[in-house]
Amino acid sequence: MRRRDFIRITVGTAVVWPLAAQGQKPDRMRRVSVLIGTPENDPETKSRIRAFRLGLRDAGWAEGRNIQIEFWFPGTDHDAISKQVSEAIRSAPDVILANSTPVMAALRPATNSIPVVFVLVNDPVGQGFVSNLTRPGSNVTGFSFIDPEIVGKWIDLLTDVKPDLAQLVLLFNPDTAPYYDSYLHSFKALPQRSRVGVDAAHVRSEAEIEQTIARLAREPRAGLVVAADPYTVSMRATILKLADQHRVPLIAPYRFFVVAGGLISYGPDTTDIFRRSSAYVDRILGIAHGFATLGTIGFEGRFDYAAIGTVANVASRLCDEAKPGQILISPRVLMAVERDVTVEPVGDFALKGIRRPLTAYNVLATKAAD
Repeated sequence: MRRRDFIRITVGTAVVWPLAAQGQKPDRMRRVSVLIGTPENDPETKSRIRAFRLGLRDAGWAEGRNIQIEFWFPGTDHDAISKQVSEAIRSAPDVILANSTPVMAALRPATNSIPVVFVLVNDPVGQGFVSNLTRPGSNVTGFSFIDPEIVGKWIDLLTDVKPDLAQLVLLFNPDTAPYYDSYLHSFKALPQRSRVGVDAAHVRSEAEIEQTIARLAREPRAGLVVAADPYTVSMRATILKLADQHRVPLIAPYRFFVVAGGLISYGPDTTDIFRRSSAYVDRILGIAHGFATLGTIGFEGRFDYAAIGTVANVASRLCDEAKPGQILISPRVLMAVERDVTVEPVGDFALKGIRRPLTAYNVLATKAAD
């Protein structure tokens, strides 16, 4: 069940996310497993991890105090991915952050109970990771990266610097980015503003990369698009060196390609997406709704932005009680969303300041739309 569905379902009501305010985090240690598709020592990997940690810190989480984060770096090797996905699931975290298509392909069938947030994964519907974008269902949510329409923008940008451009090659590894053949098919089916042709170049080794770029060098009106792909990220030093050596104009979706010497980059900010993914991880614990006081609260020399009131206390207690894979909601939330979700009662809880015990419900799934 995707937490973002609750925001959509309860539009018009006051929804309080207690995890958004400093000082309201549960004392019980929460555990997050992070599976990264790029090498551990890659500077881009370190930037993404730093952004994710900063996002959690800004939400009030402190490593070693109320949250433990375990990082896994399987890269693009199929056996390493399978092994580390299995180990991560056996460790029973509260939530898993999954980066890259190969990681999600191994993770999706391996668990239907642990909440999974994917990040920088393309075509999640086409690859079967979610049923659809508006109501994905199950235990998976997250952030995609590149849409087919961006191919046209890449053509426009390369044409600006090379007006006689006639042919582009999209470079990717079909084992780690299998969706690009479909992307190209979708793009070619659109009305075309340009006469520039686009073809796929499947590469699985350094030798195949070299052969592709050398072939483009023999075609003076050709250019190269490096696709968003964990394999091309890991091979970027080779790709950039060969493109420069053969004077082949290159565009990539990643800014760090340009920092390393590439010609043009155009695509979403990867570190910003990792930072925003921390908000999804933050919200996968408990939900209550009602009226609360929001604002800067405190005294001279110490002010914090906070939510106070009964609903904040209820949501905080639900966070404390939630087990891995659960979304606990209060009776008031259930009244607002009961037409849209399937739930099960999990028991009554005594709450400070509330005379009667509160019944909590675990959200099992969203109901199919009529």
